[in-house]
Amino acid sequence: MQVEIWHNPACGTSRNTLALIRHVGIEPTIIEYLRDPPDKQRLRDAIAAAGIGVRDAIRDKQPEYRALGLDDPSLSDDALLDAMIATPVLINRPFVFTPMGARLCRPDSSLVLDILPPCDRPFAKEDGEVVIDANGQRVR
Repeated sequence: MQVEIWHNPACGTSRNTLALIRHVGIEPTIIEYLRDPPDKQRLRDAIAAAGIGVRDAIRDKQPEYRALGLDDPSLSDDALLDAMIATPVLINRPFVFTPMGARLCRPDSSLVLDILPPCDRPFAKEDGEVVIDANGQRVR
């Protein structure tokens, strides 16, 4: 299965999502989007594929969000996309793409399980939180 993740190795949610992908036996294509950001159309397509809005895909807790005036509700999606491309740290992460769909796996890395083959082996996040229990059941 072809899987791509827009990954930030410094982000726990991104690391847990990557670990879940690998746990089901898939080695994904890893795009470190801070170093290699998508172009505007690819970002627009990713947001649409994930079924979310542009404001859902922007990291509004980043200092750059307010510094750039992105909290202005009158800004267009195009203006927000331009800001995200110019300042990739504003792109929420991780985005994951599989033949089964696309997801922004924030705030919960286990959202990636919706677009991966089933897995019945136990898994816990790096902080110890159980995602798949000893019976192979997803913990919600």
